[in-house]
Amino acid sequence: MAKAKTYYSCQSCGHVSYKWLGRCPDCSAWNAFVEEVEAPSSKRGGSAPSNSSPEPISNLTTEKEFRVRTHITELDRVLGGGMVPGSAILIGGDPGIGKSTLLLQAMGALSEAGVKVLYVTGEESMRQIRLRGERLGAISENLLVFAETSLEKIIDTLSVVKPGVIVIDSVQTIFTSALESSPGSVSQVRETSARLISHAKAIETPLFLVGHVTKDGAIAGPKVLEHMVDTVLYFEGERGHPFRILRAVKNRFGSVMEIGVFEMKDSGLIEVTNPSEVFLAERPADSSGSAVVSSLEGTRTILVEVQSLVCPTLFGVPRRTVVGVDHNKVMLLAAVLEKKAGVSLANHDIFVKVAGGLRLDEPAIDLGILASLASNFLDKPIEPKTVIFGEVGLAGEVRAISQVEQRVREAEKLGFKRCVLPKDNLKHLKKTGSMRLEGVATIKEAIEKFF
Repeated sequence: MAKAKTYYSCQSCGHVSYKWLGRCPDCSAWNAFVEEVEAPSSKRGGSAPSNSSPEPISNLTTEKEFRVRTHITELDRVLGGGMVPGSAILIGGDPGIGKSTLLLQAMGALSEAGVKVLYVTGEESMRQIRLRGERLGAISENLLVFAETSLEKIIDTLSVVKPGVIVIDSVQTIFTSALESSPGSVSQVRETSARLISHAKAIETPLFLVGHVTKDGAIAGPKVLEHMVDTVLYFEGERGHPFRILRAVKNRFGSVMEIGVFEMKDSGLIEVTNPSEVFLAERPADSSGSAVVSSLEGTRTILVEVQSLVCPTLFGVPRRTVVGVDHNKVMLLAAVLEKKAGVSLANHDIFVKVAGGLRLDEPAIDLGILASLASNFLDKPIEPKTVIFGEVGLAGEVRAISQVEQRVREAEKLGFKRCVLPKDNLKHLKKTGSMRLEGVATIKEAIEKFF
């Protein structure tokens, strides 16, 4: 019998070494290498069985209804309209953020619609799942709960039950006897995931995998797990905030720009169909440093409040604290504001925050951040019913953005009366309704309009 080979793998990034290292050369993590035993080739799981032969792509057909809806609108939106049969969907997020709650709610709605669901739990007992199901209202004969961590037993059960949807909560708890490493190790996660995905694709059944995250916020397992699945969803939210954001970072069957908004309550996750109204509900009146910006997340326009605080520094080096937007973006805009508009911020502390716990990355929010900084520095509030959007360049110019009509309609629907936007966008925008549209070409011109 051939001697089993041993190797060391990094539990943070998956780097493999045949000798132990104190520090990983790829991700620089300390004490992350764990000894593992290489399985014989005969024990390794193969790829999905296939009897097909090569065909011209012109001969292939697709069905019109190629989606299975979860009956949770926000989740279907992020998935691109629903689940594709045979697709593997990975959901990650911080502990306690609501991953299991969301999936149990969705599976409960699916089972009520007549779809047989198998919910495999490796972290909780079946009675614990029943207690949560009672709280969420997810009680149905079509929702089958299975507490098991052995991959071989799970696949045997799938062959007998033949469910319409499979949920594995979580993939780090599943192990295969073909490998001698402990559950949760890189080799176990990679092998079990590959076998589950292969089986799901062979029977054309949607598969949900719940993944733990590392301290850096990445899916544990490591990054190779994201390459194996079709869709990667991150469940985000700040502690102390009831709102949760479901964001797609990879989707082979839809857009990666869509987000879903939920609110956590005692009865579970409640869909937020109009997030703009919720995020602006507690906006202070006539307060300097507050500006409403319009951000486009996929096909959805969201109006949120950006708050800034600018005050003289008491230290040799001014503080720069940013929450909800990119730190470098704010520093860049502060430099442009000082150089092109004469607003001296060099000896001031700067604090910028997006209210509601949302994170914004779109260039269209540049002008709103800049207006918020200038407003608090001058201690002059912006007109309350004003919405602002536009990209700002290093020369101080305000550049045109996309989907202007959609942004204006959303602001008008929420009762805003004034819109400050790039002048190039104003040239091609047809005036509709009572919204007062004001175009600006430079940040200096924008500040004159604001104050």
